[in-house]
Order: sequence, then C-alpha cells, then structure tokens
Amino acid sequence: MSIFSKIVAGEIAAYKIAENENFLAFLDVFPLVNGHILVIPKKETDYIFDIESTEYADLWKFAQSIAKAQKQAIPCKKIGIAVVGLEVPHAHIHLVPINEVGDMNFSKPKIKLTEQEMKEIQEKVISFL
Repeated sequence: MSIFSKIVAGEIAAYKIAENENFLAFLDVFPLVNGHILVIPKKETDYIFDIESTEYADLWKFAQSIAKAQKQAIPCKKIGIAVVGLEVPHAHIHLVPINEVGDMNFSKPKIKLTEQEMKEIQEKVISFL
C-alpha cells in the first residue's frame, strides 16, 4: 500500500484541498514552492498511463478544477504540471505554481513550511473552489 493509499484510507493525515468518490487533491508536504498540490486517483495505480481511459480523462478534469482555484489563491504566472511517478508508486499529478521554469526543478531542495503556513494555503485554495 502506497503512502498515498494510506492518505486515502485516513491512516495518514493530509492537507486536503478537494476530493470526490474517485480522486483526491492535497498539499505536497515536501513542496517545490508554496501551494504545490498533488492530485491522485483514489484507486492505486502505479503508472498513470495504466489508468482506464475514462478515469484518466476524469482525473485531468478534476486536476483542472483544482489548478484554476490554485491559480486564484497563489500569486504566480501559471500552474505548471508534471507527472514524474518515480518517488511514490501511485499515479499522481503535481500542480506547481510557477513564475519561472526553474520552479519546476524537482532536483532542487524542497521548501519547509510550518503547519500554520500549510493550513493557510489549504484554506485559501479551498476558498476558490
């Protein structure tokens, strides 16, 4: 069971942004920048392209709604997207507020945010949904 499946099951706490029957969006606890969100299917699938076509399309629609709220909540030029899939064996989309290409560099050190900062970002993004 992946760490993301444990979040879905409620075994691990997360700063949830939105969820429905099939998908979950939550703040990355090891973010590249403020407001970095992960969007996952609740059904554990390692490789994103192994997801059934209809569910795959629905995952991206869900991610789009999150990214639109995120863009309103977090000062940035755009919301960058990435699907890397190497660090956790559970398909996930990174939604990263960006102002420059370097903001999407996954090899750079992650930022550290306090619990209060995470809660403030969570509440702000949720307010635009």
